[in-house]
Amino acid sequence: MMKQNDVYKLSNGVGIPCLGFGTWQTPEGDVAVESVKCAIDAGYRHIDTAQVYGNEEGVGKGIRRGIIDNGLVREDIFVTTKIWNDKHSYELTVSSFDESLKKLGLDYVDMLLIHWPNPAMFRDHWEEANAETWRAMEKFYETGKVRAIGISNFRQHHIDALLKTAKIKPMVNQIRLCPGATQDELVAYCREKGMILEAYSPLGTGKIFDVPEMKDLAEKYGKSIAQICIRFGLQMGYLPLPKSVTPSRIEENFKVFDFELEEADVKRIADLKGCVGYETDPDTAPF
Repeated sequence: MMKQNDVYKLSNGVGIPCLGFGTWQTPEGDVAVESVKCAIDAGYRHIDTAQVYGNEEGVGKGIRRGIIDNGLVREDIFVTTKIWNDKHSYELTVSSFDESLKKLGLDYVDMLLIHWPNPAMFRDHWEEANAETWRAMEKFYETGKVRAIGISNFRQHHIDALLKTAKIKPMVNQIRLCPGATQDELVAYCREKGMILEAYSPLGTGKIFDVPEMKDLAEKYGKSIAQICIRFGLQMGYLPLPKSVTPSRIEENFKVFDFELEEADVKRIADLKGCVGYETDPDTAPF
């Protein structure tokens, strides 16, 4: 059974903690600082943010406080950020990433992702724009500013296009994966290409807490619905990134290593098609 200190191995051999802490919609300032510090106190060693979240400065402060208070070193924490949609050129990627490092207060990040493959402002030449962004990211990787590079919200045709010019294959694809929304074909394709699948929004939306089957399973295992969702993601081989700003829930969401779902229950959760809606289409998203 997977343990809390387990790591997945990326294609370049770098270890990435099997459960991460997400910070989407976490407000900048004290909330970001305290929630990230709380996550590290609770045992998380993997923190995920992004340029567009607007909280890189607070996340960085929370990481530093968490490191100090827990007697850790920088290398103990795996940090991810992402290049936003209006930065898809070589020059813009370079300048925006330098800004991200300054906001985070770090010399390097462990992983850098392209956040979306087909932003509205680059829709007529998204393939070329992604290639230029990726070229800059490869440079960061070669110079040690990042330890791994990857993608987010990419579908197969976006990946195929990127691989035409990429010297380094993406090491992860971070996509929406949760009960009833498992994107099986894309997951299989990414794994075939050597990528780890990171699951953002692993709890789906608030709708998951009203699904009768999930209530039944929570009662069966004596766990919260959120814990069932996160455990489901781990047993599917995903890397879940649950998010919360509430200390009790941050701690609860990490306590998923002392039980295991029966295989029939994993399938039952996966088969809840549409129970929390489906992922955004990156080719039509208005941003």
